[in-house]
Amino acid sequence: MADTLTTVPVSRTSARLPLLDVLRGAAILGTLMTNVWIFASPGSEWAVLQGGLTTPDPVADPTVANIAESVFRFLADGKFLALLTVLFGVGLAIQYDSAARRGEPWPGRYPRRAAFLFVEGTVHFVLVFAWDVLMGYAVTALLVAWLLARSEKVRRRAMWTAAAVHLALLALLTLAALSTAGGPSKGPDPAAVELYARGSYGEQIAFRLENLAVLRIEPVFSFALLVFLFLLGVRLHRAGAFTDTGAGRRIRARMAAWGLGLGLPLNAATALGGDAFFLLGRYGAAPLLAVGYMGLIGIALDRLWIPRPVTTALGSIGRTALTCYVAQNLLCMLLCYGFGLGLAAEFAGTGPWWVMGLWAGVGLTLAAGSWLWLRRFDRGPLESVQRFVLR
Repeated sequence: MADTLTTVPVSRTSARLPLLDVLRGAAILGTLMTNVWIFASPGSEWAVLQGGLTTPDPVADPTVANIAESVFRFLADGKFLALLTVLFGVGLAIQYDSAARRGEPWPGRYPRRAAFLFVEGTVHFVLVFAWDVLMGYAVTALLVAWLLARSEKVRRRAMWTAAAVHLALLALLTLAALSTAGGPSKGPDPAAVELYARGSYGEQIAFRLENLAVLRIEPVFSFALLVFLFLLGVRLHRAGAFTDTGAGRRIRARMAAWGLGLGLPLNAATALGGDAFFLLGRYGAAPLLAVGYMGLIGIALDRLWIPRPVTTALGSIGRTALTCYVAQNLLCMLLCYGFGLGLAAEFAGTGPWWVMGLWAGVGLTLAAGSWLWLRRFDRGPLESVQRFVLR
């Protein structure tokens, strides 16, 4: 791994679309489409583990509000997290290619970057949001960085082995969920509801630290999926899926066709299957639809279907993705929790519209803020801190 990479084949596609920045922006806002329901629900972060975020059944109760909430959450849950994960793999591959062109050793200083990301994620977890993704990405990136210096055969085997392990785990957990289905739902813990509705900021920090092992279970459980999606991002990048070329456009068309064609019915089936199929939907079917989203957004950019202001807004968020990811959770925390404005308790039981409005308001704030920031600076605040520390 310490050998230089001057003889390693490197992707040298040119004239890249603004696609990667737009995709990152969409992924950031898309993860908020899921996380905003956590902030707005009684028990918030702890309710995720207790079935407190159940989506309403639009078939049994087909009101406009229930249909709107179900569609909103169906389009987002797990899909944009998977998209963000694939893009992280793309970014890792780009850094590898850059090191290869300069003739530098690999992984070189990359472990320092991963360590910094882990520290950022730890601070984010403790001070802002329990369901942070950065810590898991940092650990996964170390393994994938090592795999990037191995042969294509080794990476392919690692990628499909990770997929097989993850699907086997999902199958076991889904069978276990089916065997216990039909029991009474516990609902959110009253103590947790009280903590997030009226507890102090310090009490919430202490709660996260006390329950660290449980609240950090997602990246442990989904580690094999993270490895697969990182390596998928590497393969897509090296195939030219994000470039302004004929080959890139053909790949994006296939991604849209297969991802949407298979992903939509599979995700619909898991959504209609009930709570027992939640894990299979979020961590099994959702990544397939995420591939379709990437292809569809790419096609829309190719054909100029997306209005320029929307492209600019998404691109600005994408260029400041780390800052916007942390900022959106910080804003929701201050708006929803009791030590802030307490909107979650204030609007409890009033329906989904205020939650979707909260998402739209935070999203517009991020778009405007990132655009204004980039008019004066070439990278976001946290991106600048990262560069300063690692230079």
